[in-house]
Amino acid sequence: MSPPEAVVHPKISSAHLQRLAYVYVRQSTMKQVEHNRESQLNQYRLVERAQALGWPADRTRVIDSDLGQSGQSSQHRSGFNDLLAEVTLSHVGIVLSYEVSRLARNNSDWYRLLDLAAVFGTLIADSDGVYDPRQYNDRLLLGLKGAMSEAELHILRARLDAGRLSQVRRGQYVQHLPTGLLRLADGRVVKDPDEQIRGTLDLVFAKFAELGSCGRVVRYCRDHEILLPRRQVAGVFAGELFWKPATDSTVLEMVQNPAYAGAFAYGRRQGDPARRKPGLPATGNVRIPLEEWVHLQQDVYPAYISWDTYMSNQARLRQNGLRYREQKEAARGAPRAGAALLQGLVICGMCGHHMNVIYKPTQRYVCDDMSRHLGAKMCMSLDGVSLDAVVTQAFFEALCPAQLDVLDAVLAGQRAERDQLETQWRQKLARADYEAHLAERQYNAVDPDNRLVAATLEARWEAKLKQARTMHEAHERFLRTLPPPQITPELREQFQHISKRLPELWETGRLTSTQKKELLQCLIAQVILNRRATDDLEARIVWVSGQCTMVHARPRCIHRAADVSNYAELVEQIHQLCGEGLNDDQMAAQLTREGFCSARADGVSACSVRKIRLARGWFLLSYVKHEMDQVDGQWTTLGLAKQLGLSQNYILHCIYDETILASHVHRIAKVNGAMYLIDDYPGLCDAIRTRYGRHRTPQDLERHSHG
Repeated sequence: MSPPEAVVHPKISSAHLQRLAYVYVRQSTMKQVEHNRESQLNQYRLVERAQALGWPADRTRVIDSDLGQSGQSSQHRSGFNDLLAEVTLSHVGIVLSYEVSRLARNNSDWYRLLDLAAVFGTLIADSDGVYDPRQYNDRLLLGLKGAMSEAELHILRARLDAGRLSQVRRGQYVQHLPTGLLRLADGRVVKDPDEQIRGTLDLVFAKFAELGSCGRVVRYCRDHEILLPRRQVAGVFAGELFWKPATDSTVLEMVQNPAYAGAFAYGRRQGDPARRKPGLPATGNVRIPLEEWVHLQQDVYPAYISWDTYMSNQARLRQNGLRYREQKEAARGAPRAGAALLQGLVICGMCGHHMNVIYKPTQRYVCDDMSRHLGAKMCMSLDGVSLDAVVTQAFFEALCPAQLDVLDAVLAGQRAERDQLETQWRQKLARADYEAHLAERQYNAVDPDNRLVAATLEARWEAKLKQARTMHEAHERFLRTLPPPQITPELREQFQHISKRLPELWETGRLTSTQKKELLQCLIAQVILNRRATDDLEARIVWVSGQCTMVHARPRCIHRAADVSNYAELVEQIHQLCGEGLNDDQMAAQLTREGFCSARADGVSACSVRKIRLARGWFLLSYVKHEMDQVDGQWTTLGLAKQLGLSQNYILHCIYDETILASHVHRIAKVNGAMYLIDDYPGLCDAIRTRYGRHRTPQDLERHSHG
């Protein structure tokens, strides 16, 4: 056995030379692979350096399968992973790379290579020297080089991001435009010149504003065989236009794209490392709120919709998401025989759930969802009779002849929509016929002897003819559909007749509860209830057309009189009427005429007036006349008579002959008479006693003293 050759580097031993030398070649992007050829040559020359270090050419391996792959991660670098496997198997004596950044751009991959090289005794070499990871100084230097390589990548990315953000803020950043917008050679953005593309986009936005959800727009497009345009921006078919069936994602992307509102937006999606899937670096991008977008500038592109319309569309989308559970539970149920006419229609305005119907003894609409699930108090328990009455009245008003004008407007909108669909069909037919004629001209222009090309063009022509024929057949089916009807004079007269007779028929009892419910559900989608006050229920009627009507109802009975909304005004009015001398019956009649209500009746009863009055110590003037001596510091005739020991009639005579000064006498009128209140002024009692002493006979004195 011949002795080993002398090594050319002190760190290279014969054990290293007995293994293979691996040269690792990598460039980050395919653009660098195609254009930066000098960097590739410098890396491939490392084979010559391996030979200079003692490895023959047949013992040197080159790994260049990672050309065009970034060194930021090792997930898609099969060459780097193969190198690690060879090091682990003790097949590698030295790893040569032009610089550390070629092997790895992150510390996790770099230190994994260092750890394996230190365990299995593999050397690492770059353009600066040869290093042994087992030696502390070399490992420290390699660690610093790896950290600087990762920091360099961060600095490069930061510079690129800063340059991009600078372009964004100046408005010079060129971003991909959605279908319907085109960028000219001079940088200006215009609407697509294709009339069919513009008309289809306008139709999608108009139908979303009308229908309110992407799913309904998709169903509308599929029902009317409307295809959505898509202009490819990358790949083999870049720049070509395709017409594809509508999908939820396509319509949602159109509605959410601010470019259609003329706005330039950057940073609508941002990466979230926690959501990124292993092996898929393009994943993990999430939508962020508009307030957190990096840059937003309006009136940059020609707009298909206004910015206000765009914002209302986003609010509609958020509301659709919040109402998903409500829509999921929106089943009304079959109309039953119960007396509650709004069964299956009423929605709790506090929690958004359907309300239940109970009968004890009359129907009530209750919602206890928050009580059952959250342990909170019951949402609402509402009187059903009063609610049924106001909603039924609103239903009758909706049937009034004046609503025929609204129906005319709806039918006119449907006719305009059909005209728009006919325009779409004419455009599609024109495009299909043009493509068929174009294929025919291409086929006629080819040399017949060139059979391969002629056969291909003939097949393409047949396909376009078939497509055009299918399009014409679909158009004929569309024409066979019935157009929106018009309200004829006969139909208008019948409608007026029904609107007059139905309320009468409703009250006769000939219609069952089930029939009444079915009639209500023909026009009413749901009724959202809220309690504004104890005696004020707000019902928001949502019609099947999407329009809303707000009505108010007053429950038939309230548990406490103090819960009446204008109870304080009622009490104050009773106090005032009581001071005017009215009795309970008269006050009740007056309050009822003024529109006041008690807890369990539409008007105010005398019993309610009496309870309120006596609870506050307010007495009728007739009672004051017979029972009280003073009222607010003033003498009554009875009280003054008791004070002087005289009869009440004698005091009245003193008032009549003005022994008691008239300026101190106050006459209070009553319905059943009048009474006097006398000021307690100085000299009052002396004047009465003096008059009493002038009586001529003892009989008169006795008569006046005993009345």
